[in-house]
Amino acid sequence: MPAIDKPDSQLTAVKWRFPSVHPEGRKFALISAFLTLATYSLVSHFLGWLLVLVTIWVATFFRDPIRTTPTDPKLIIAPADGLVTMITHVSAPPELAPELTGDFTRVSIFMSVFDVHINRSPIAGTIRKIAYIPGKFLNADLDKASEDNERQHFLVERDDGVKIAFTQIAGLVARRIMSFVAEGDRVAGGERIGLIRFGSRVDVFLPAGTGSQILLGQRAIAGETILGEIGVDPKRSGSSQ
Repeated sequence: MPAIDKPDSQLTAVKWRFPSVHPEGRKFALISAFLTLATYSLVSHFLGWLLVLVTIWVATFFRDPIRTTPTDPKLIIAPADGLVTMITHVSAPPELAPELTGDFTRVSIFMSVFDVHINRSPIAGTIRKIAYIPGKFLNADLDKASEDNERQHFLVERDDGVKIAFTQIAGLVARRIMSFVAEGDRVAGGERIGLIRFGSRVDVFLPAGTGSQILLGQRAIAGETILGEIGVDPKRSGSSQ
């Protein structure tokens, strides 16, 4: 009987591995480990063991897992891990005018202190604008956090001119918004573009005619979860149970 050719994807196994710690977090993990050792040696064994747990959490917070991103250019991919807490219709952020105007569907993803905090580009293209706005540190679950909190907007433009905006928003605990890219940089879909310390929210602005494919209450995975397809509105609904 002749052999049947199979696609390479069916012949290749992917093995799980421990996520690496992002370079931005290694210094915090080392500081925590040093304090843990000093406390265990000089103060109290009991407190030292408690700080071991803190050190593990710090290293885990800055974990940087490998993600597999769909390459279809029509897809908009989640830029953050976390819970989808809001899906609403809004106008473009005024800080991105005149490059971006009009009405959008805003998908808000809340990152708890237990989520991966590396943020990724939702599409491939060129970073046309980065706008940082100082502000308050309100609960990132609040709708007004989009206007009152410290935040950083990104505007990415595809080669065909389609523009997608997304925003890092600080929260009650978050005190540092970081960017790994600059205006004019080319990015791939799912490429790492920044992080927020420690726990916050990321908003994604889907253009007119593009509806959310993810539902309220679902969890998003940065670089993997499909938020929408440009020009397609599936009008999905769901129920929590």
